[in-house]
Amino acid sequence: MPSSLSALDRIRIVLCDTTHTGNMGAAARAMKTMGLHRLMFVNPQSAPDDQAVARSTGASDLLMTAPLHPNLGAAIDDCQLVFGSSARTRSIRWPILSPEQAAQLILERDPTTEIAFLFGKEQYGLTNEQLDRCQYLVQIPANPNFSSLNLASAVQLIGYQLRVTLLGASEPPSATEPDTVKPTDLPANNTEFEGMFDHLTATLGKIEFVDLENPGKVLRRIRAVLQRAELSRNETAIIRGICSATVPPDNHNRRDKDEVDV
Repeated sequence: MPSSLSALDRIRIVLCDTTHTGNMGAAARAMKTMGLHRLMFVNPQSAPDDQAVARSTGASDLLMTAPLHPNLGAAIDDCQLVFGSSARTRSIRWPILSPEQAAQLILERDPTTEIAFLFGKEQYGLTNEQLDRCQYLVQIPANPNFSSLNLASAVQLIGYQLRVTLLGASEPPSATEPDTVKPTDLPANNTEFEGMFDHLTATLGKIEFVDLENPGKVLRRIRAVLQRAELSRNETAIIRGICSATVPPDNHNRRDKDEVDV
């Protein structure tokens, strides 16, 4: 059984649409002090520069090896558990956790789970489209009258709580041993979830339940419900099977029926 601290090795910090390179370096420093080392950038305004290196203060190794991804999917497609950091209340309901609750949730998960924490653009935070890829929102319990935090400070606070909780766990995670769990019962990763949701969206359009040209918030609400369910690989395949039975597939890329356990 992997130790609880090994969970830190499965956590990636994903900075989306970062505009100031100094914040990239400061975030790298914050991560390294807390034992986190998997930093990724999604569509930053520019690559790390001399200012970023200066702000990293000894964490330039982490900073300069962090991959730059053109889109969020490329950074998290193999993740089964995705948290979004957000101080704002959103119109679509997501489960909201404190950093400590998020860390406890990680301890409960299978020790092979890949985990991401998303941080948005400095001025506005995560976009709705980026939040759609999250199962949970994480909110730091700051002053409600002045809750705005610097990007690196938010990374530092969440990283600190992750480290304290994971180091303080008196026993290894209670998740079932991986070799006793069927592969199809493991959590769906982001690629599998998105494939299922694309299939479901197309089906809802074909049966005219949703106007795909003007869906309003319906699809986002459906997505939020399914994200909260934390579907397994088998459950995503079942939903795709229902879609295929409802609307016979033409060019849908779906799994074979013999891969689905019912």
